[in-house]
Amino acid sequence: MGTSEVDMKLEVVLVPVSDVERAAAFYRKVGWRQDADTGKGDERRLQFTPPGSACSIIIRKGVGPAVPGTTQFLHLVVSDIVAARAELMQRGAAIGAVRHMVSGEWRDGPHPERENYQSFADFTDPDGNIWLLQEVDRTKA
Repeated sequence: MGTSEVDMKLEVVLVPVSDVERAAAFYRKVGWRQDADTGKGDERRLQFTPPGSACSIIIRKGVGPAVPGTTQFLHLVVSDIVAARAELMQRGAAIGAVRHMVSGEWRDGPHPERENYQSFADFTDPDGNIWLLQEVDRTKA
């Protein structure tokens, strides 16, 4: 099969939460831009975009069969994982240590050569949805 001539861009991901206000406060705190606020009551949904991202999230209660806390390991690609982690910590996010893998085992700190796709750190929102930072320096890609 050949390449597609139709663009398919991932632009929105639904993230189930138990309390829209609590989740919104968290995403504002970590510096994500609020783009939309629609609906009322249990139908209320808010859209947020991480800094520099072309993809947004929509938080709301009752996202189909998804349960709050089941969105796991969506990758947020950053050019400098140490700086990104520090900024999130400064904003009050509880974020794990930076780590990299060697021979199938996690090691502390960023990859020694800072190779792309090798360094990670994770944090969770109030419902336990997990976000994973992954370092990719596009100038080295």
